[in-house]
Amino acid sequence: MDKVKVMVVFGTRPEAIKMAPLVLELKNREQVECIVCTTGQHRQMLDPIIEIFGLDVDFDLNIMEPDQTLSMITSKTITGMEPVLEKTKPDMVLVHGDTSTAFAAALAAFYRKIPVGHVEAGLRTGNRYSPYPEEMNRRLISEIAEMHFSPTKSNAENLRRESVTGDIFITGNTVIDALHTTVSKSFRFYSDCLLDIDFDRERVLLVTAHRRENYGRPLENIMNALRDLAYAYPDIRIVYPVHMSPVVRDTAERILGNVPRVSLIEPLNVDEMHNLMDRCHLVLTDSGGLQEEAPALGKPVLVVRRETERPEAVEAGTVKVCGVERETIFRMASELLDSEEAYSQMANAVNPYGDGKACRRIVDAILWRFGFSERPGDFMH
Repeated sequence: MDKVKVMVVFGTRPEAIKMAPLVLELKNREQVECIVCTTGQHRQMLDPIIEIFGLDVDFDLNIMEPDQTLSMITSKTITGMEPVLEKTKPDMVLVHGDTSTAFAAALAAFYRKIPVGHVEAGLRTGNRYSPYPEEMNRRLISEIAEMHFSPTKSNAENLRRESVTGDIFITGNTVIDALHTTVSKSFRFYSDCLLDIDFDRERVLLVTAHRRENYGRPLENIMNALRDLAYAYPDIRIVYPVHMSPVVRDTAERILGNVPRVSLIEPLNVDEMHNLMDRCHLVLTDSGGLQEEAPALGKPVLVVRRETERPEAVEAGTVKVCGVERETIFRMASELLDSEEAYSQMANAVNPYGDGKACRRIVDAILWRFGFSERPGDFMH
């Protein structure tokens, strides 16, 4: 074997952000032939990421359609992957995290007996319906994968407790690698909605909320807590890039649409999002990735979910889980807005998610598997 043929598959915006630096690292190695395949699960939010990181996509399944269901995403990905795998015959397929794209692509590779590598492996909440369907997706991928790239020691321990087969590596999270590419003190925003923010005078609260398990009353509670904060603190600006989901958009507009100093904006490109995070005061989110990214930039994170699959962030003190009750969210955000000591404790806690070298460790591990190098050492926090 002269080269290892590695196919990277992703379909959503978060996957693309976290896989982009890995694609660039793979393409940098002379022993690797890298093939990029996207499913297009999040079409509108995916394409800008591909452009910003300068990724060359070899195959685009373009599965997205209006009102798509989880079954549609899964079945169209599996059937779309078949001819791609037949044509390219990769030595390994890499998938990321817990999306339906990742699960279906892993299953398609397994059906052809192609080894699967799982990036961001071993995250668990212990509740199969929260987050939904992500928790079950990642458990199923763990059963398929032969190489597991865990961001942290506790993620790796989860896999060992489950007695998964294959090799487990602790690598750090590739999103920290991505931040090193996008964040700059000299960065200039280009979206009109961000140009009028005075970061010297306004304390910006960056918000994301879109999880399916929060639909209904939990999402309304989150929005109402944000409304309460906006009226209670005249020096804050709440900036909320609203997910494309009609359920999320309708709820946000109904509760927050006319509230002063609340900016409901379109989803941001990754470069603006990362730099907004770098300049904000506080993050409230039900997203997974922001729990890793914001602490790397010294920003406290309040998780508006009932549990998190990132307990090491809670243990490190960079993240607090505040649930989905209106009064609790308001109280915990108020503590960070009112107390310099409480804020400083979170802002200065050490991020457990990596040193910006996760992609290097992952590629080294793949080359080790195929006999090109020594086994790499684990990331140690």
